[in-house]
Amino acid sequence: MTNAKQHSATSKQIALTVCLSSLYTVSCFVPLSQIVGSKGFITLAAMLAPSIGILFGPFIAVFSSLIGGCVAFFWGVLSPSSLVSGVVAAFFASFLRQKNGFLCVLYLALLFVFGFYPHVGPVWLFPFLMWFQIVGFLALAWYTLRENNPNHLVSFSIISLVSTLAGQIAGSIVFEIANWPILIPDLNAWKAIWQGLTFIYPAERTLIAIGSTFIAVAVHKALKNTDPVLNANSQL
Repeated sequence: MTNAKQHSATSKQIALTVCLSSLYTVSCFVPLSQIVGSKGFITLAAMLAPSIGILFGPFIAVFSSLIGGCVAFFWGVLSPSSLVSGVVAAFFASFLRQKNGFLCVLYLALLFVFGFYPHVGPVWLFPFLMWFQIVGFLALAWYTLRENNPNHLVSFSIISLVSTLAGQIAGSIVFEIANWPILIPDLNAWKAIWQGLTFIYPAERTLIAIGSTFIAVAVHKALKNTDPVLNANSQL
């Protein structure tokens, strides 16, 4: 009987992953804003990735964002930076919901690689760029060290903001790797990009976090009393 229940739960996880992968792919076709310094766009998928992580756990979140993102990437509507950003955001959101303290180390590692990337990292050219990413780390540390979870609205807001910032940092690392030194060899151009982003990305990530929070709260309420097998295997 136990094996039958486990098989049923696994089947539902796979089915849900397939459905969410399709939804994620579609959301990649809905642009929100253009990425500064790139021809790519931030899409609705940026809001969806943290929501999936919050609601459905690591397995479903990571595979949905990865599969859906890869389809959109090969379709030509998602940049490599956005693909990586979505997967990392979903990963962070799913494990942050479990208050996994290892995320603090991982977040710092990503921030270090991004900031100190040889020659073009913002630490060398314009350190002030990283101010809001540091705020994200402080929020992450506070949330993981807090003994009692705040209410769902506050909790989902923090998770959404931290995870979308982690995704943005990871996507920025991919941007550095892809463009230095071949496509953007001029250090002054890199400095101009970082300066231009200093107050743009905090606004973008805040709006993404707000949208992701509302999606997560709405779906959480809708699914709260659904199939107990599904809930047992999700973050609900």
